[in-house]
Amino acid sequence: MVDVGGKAETRRVARACGCIRMQAATLRLILEGTAKKGDVLGVARLAAIQAAKRTADLIPLAHPLALTRVGAEFEPDVAGSCIALTVTVETLGRTGVEMEALTAVSVGLLTIYDMCKAVDRGMHMEGIRLLEKKGGKSGHYLRAPD
Repeated sequence: MVDVGGKAETRRVARACGCIRMQAATLRLILEGTAKKGDVLGVARLAAIQAAKRTADLIPLAHPLALTRVGAEFEPDVAGSCIALTVTVETLGRTGVEMEALTAVSVGLLTIYDMCKAVDRGMHMEGIRLLEKKGGKSGHYLRAPD
């Protein structure tokens, strides 16, 4: 791991996003709350939060961090037959939370896949990326719009 002991503690924020594409019928099941495994978006939100908190257990050189906030917001797109997930992670610390945000998005979307795979094995995740990072010596990163 990189030595961050000499760095100042600052407020660190990262936002990441991604989406999962599926059949229209699968999206209807999720939005109507009739998926066989239950509340898909509720469970996926909890999975994303848990993943952010456990990132250091999954990514070998990531620092374990005391997170102060994890928010997971889903945005269904009926016309595009997909669900977008945006995760915001915050901490007061010596290292950034980009990996926590990216891990949370990945696991949140994987949870949707897991809960719906019996009806739609063709679902696929795409566009997982960092949108914004604030705090620390490297300053503010804001991804240019696609």
